[in-house]
Amino acid sequence: MRVKRGFKARKFRKKILKRAKGFYSANSRCFSTAIEKSDRALAYQYKDRRTRKRNMRRLWIQRINAGARLNDSSYAQLIHALSKKEIPLNRKMLADLAVTQPQAFSQVVQQAIK
Repeated sequence: MRVKRGFKARKFRKKILKRAKGFYSANSRCFSTAIEKSDRALAYQYKDRRTRKRNMRRLWIQRINAGARLNDSSYAQLIHALSKKEIPLNRKMLADLAVTQPQAFSQVVQQAIK
């Protein structure tokens, strides 16, 4: 029996072309190139979500280190002291404190290092 796949094929093609909307030239109009380019874009999207997490953590560490050095300490000493005292502050929160509220950050440093 012959199967023409009209509805299913059209639905799949529309999904791919919608995903490729905004791509340059035939990459957004030609179905076969749109498949390749949109698959590649999804791969980059997945990879770069992880890269963004990595970069943000590096930024937080730099900010914490800068704040710690203003309080006569270092990043490593501060993190070690926080873990020993079991103070539940993650790097994101510490970096935010170091940038927006330096007095509160210095109090945290004093609490940890005492």
